[in-house]
Amino acid sequence: MNVYRWEEIEKEQMNPRVARQVIHGERMTVARIHLAKGAIVPEHKHPNEQITLLQSGRLRFAIAGEERVVEAGETVQIPPDLPHAVEALEDSVAVDLFSPVREDWIRGDDAYLRR
Repeated sequence: MNVYRWEEIEKEQMNPRVARQVIHGERMTVARIHLAKGAIVPEHKHPNEQITLLQSGRLRFAIAGEERVVEAGETVQIPPDLPHAVEALEDSVAVDLFSPVREDWIRGDDAYLRR
């Protein structure tokens, strides 16, 4: 059994308004995403199912043409290969669960987050 503490996991600054902490398991990736107010995650898609648990703040999701504001305590499920984007309406922290593992992140193919 592995035990992780978020305060001990390195925070990777993706761009001036987005940082992440990541744990890769055998079959899934867990990420804690820190978004400053005004941060944008541009539209993208991936073959992974994604579940986002918003710990704090407010985010506007645009998923397949539909917009929805999500607040702390709410959870979003995004099916594989569905285009989606996010805007931080407040400073926010989200925990993202991905299955399978985000191989693109391991390879460094995540330029959309680095803009």
